[in-house]
Amino acid sequence: MIKKVVRNDARSERHKRVRTKVSGTKETPRLNVFRSNNNIFAQIIDDEACVTLVSASSIDKELKLENGGNIEAATKVGELLAKRAKEAKISKVVFDRGGYLYHGRVKALADAARENGLEF
Repeated sequence: MIKKVVRNDARSERHKRVRTKVSGTKETPRLNVFRSNNNIFAQIIDDEACVTLVSASSIDKELKLENGGNIEAATKVGELLAKRAKEAKISKVVFDRGGYLYHGRVKALADAARENGLEF
């Protein structure tokens, strides 16, 4: 009998493969994206010090979103993340899509972050 592949397990394996190649430093931290069905989360991480430098999500009170699981919410999270990164004097990052396809909400978040000053 063939076992059914759990989609999140497959995503986790893809993320592990990506993480062997992508790592954040103090000069160029890692922008990590996690998306659930209802929300999207992004954080900028220094992997050498194991510290989250900046984070933003669709559940932040500052955004006042009705639905956090759509492209509009992802765009606003990307804008907020870029704004907070500027305040923390971060301009260059390495993008880690978290094993997700670069499409839809992940792409919207990345494009919004780029448009608001982050380089990757």
